[in-house]
Amino acid sequence: MKPIAVFQHSPLVGPGHFASFLDARKLPWQHIRIDQGAAVPDSAAPFAGLCFMGGEMSVNDELPWITQELALIREAVALDIPVIGHCLGGQLMAKALGGTVTRNPQREIGWGRVELATNATARHWLGDLSDFDSFHWHSETFTLPATAVPLFSSAFCSNQAFALGPHLGMQCHVEMTEGLITSWASEWSHDLAVEPSAPAPVQSRSALLAELPSKLPAMRAVAEHLYECWLLNVHTK
Repeated sequence: MKPIAVFQHSPLVGPGHFASFLDARKLPWQHIRIDQGAAVPDSAAPFAGLCFMGGEMSVNDELPWITQELALIREAVALDIPVIGHCLGGQLMAKALGGTVTRNPQREIGWGRVELATNATARHWLGDLSDFDSFHWHSETFTLPATAVPLFSSAFCSNQAFALGPHLGMQCHVEMTEGLITSWASEWSHDLAVEPSAPAPVQSRSALLAELPSKLPAMRAVAEHLYECWLLNVHTK
């Protein structure tokens, strides 16, 4: 099969569990390190799917690769090549497809409950699940592209995910691993609250790490379900 392109935009924001998911199924993927100066491919046609990871930058920044990735997303959608985005990746998808990206009313960082919309599309992606604890690290949010269907929301961010046919754009970070979480909590500790408090849009480092053992396995199961559903439309042969 053609490889799945996985775009990394920041040294600390790697593909995480999405890469493990692909490797476990022996599916080929191409790691495109935008953060290391890799060029954005000229076309989506050589790939079975496109995956966009997060990053500290805004999709509204004047960076050449952002414009190129927006065009690549639009081409992939036109060619029915499935696209999936995590946080910045979801924002890239939203902007490419006609939505807007602006500041969220507050930053949302750490573990937080996400509720599923009550529509058939949400049930298609996650069955009878009504909510789950996800990981968050963002200060911006997207509006939904025209004809996109809302999937998740949280108390601090109304648009946590959308589907547009086979394409899945997420604000939350379901791809997280223990290594990613501990490295972010260390390197970006200045973004975290000083004292533990709940419920709150920003957790402290101690609270965030204390909840990791209990909440990561359940979120990983949700991620697997989402990725399996996304993979249904990826041509694997």
